[in-house]
Amino acid sequence: MASLRVACVIPTYNGRKDLERLLDSLATQTATFDTLIVDSSSSDGTLELAHARCANVLRIDSKDFNHGGTRQMMVDLHPEYDVYVYMTQDAYVEDVDAIANILLPFADPKVGAVCGRQLPHKNANLLAQHARLFNYPPTSQIKTLADAPVLGIKTPFMSNSFAAYRGDALLAIGGFPRHVILSEDMYVTAKMLIDGWKVAYEGSAVCRHSHNYSLREEFRRYFDIGVFQSRESWIYETFGGIAGEGMRYVKSELAFLGPRRFLWWPMSFVRNAVKLLAYKLSKQEKRLPTGVKKRLGMYTRYWDSPYA
Repeated sequence: MASLRVACVIPTYNGRKDLERLLDSLATQTATFDTLIVDSSSSDGTLELAHARCANVLRIDSKDFNHGGTRQMMVDLHPEYDVYVYMTQDAYVEDVDAIANILLPFADPKVGAVCGRQLPHKNANLLAQHARLFNYPPTSQIKTLADAPVLGIKTPFMSNSFAAYRGDALLAIGGFPRHVILSEDMYVTAKMLIDGWKVAYEGSAVCRHSHNYSLREEFRRYFDIGVFQSRESWIYETFGGIAGEGMRYVKSELAFLGPRRFLWWPMSFVRNAVKLLAYKLSKQEKRLPTGVKKRLGMYTRYWDSPYA
């Protein structure tokens, strides 16, 4: 594989401590890459830290941040790179070869995107631990559109907390979308698969990333996920729905908790019920007033955008 020009793109907002941890971890990497930071007008010292540690920092107004649009803006401003690795500020790497490993699948010129593995943060609660272990197994995989009948919606699965994209593949499918509320990563990989590209999951490329969400936060996130799924129904029509996946997750979570952690079982049931309620309610979002949707969802600024 010829030497790739690689950029690591990090969107930031009021996460100074997290960013410092991430930058410290990136400094240990064996791979060669440039770090690009786009900050949404942080007020806690994040922007100052970014300028002190990184040569390529862009500040934008917080109201202008968009999950897909901001990421695509960084590609448009820096078209000289072959691969764009995206990380969120609350993730970090422990293995010095993490970035090098996420680049490995690009040896196949038809691989358009690679998802890295996520392990839970060391302070993750049991439910957060299970979420990462369920969704991010150790086994690597190369997927094509032909895998959809078996893998279903897992075929275009991707997470921008630690993911890499081939610049040519992004260009071929029109880049990251500016109109989605979130899940811009899955949108892109779905487009790539339909366009004939392959999507990889690289189990040897590992980061730490998880959330100890409250019930309210869980509800708001799944409301937004449901909005995305409703508005981008073509993805589920192409790759198949999520029938049975929810029950499989619940069974896996209870097995993970086991009888010795049975005190966590009620919280597991309640949390999954909250997710389902948010998901069902989101299907009616077009009937809801904008003010209500702002209170129900996590990404409230989206509802002030022209795409809402």
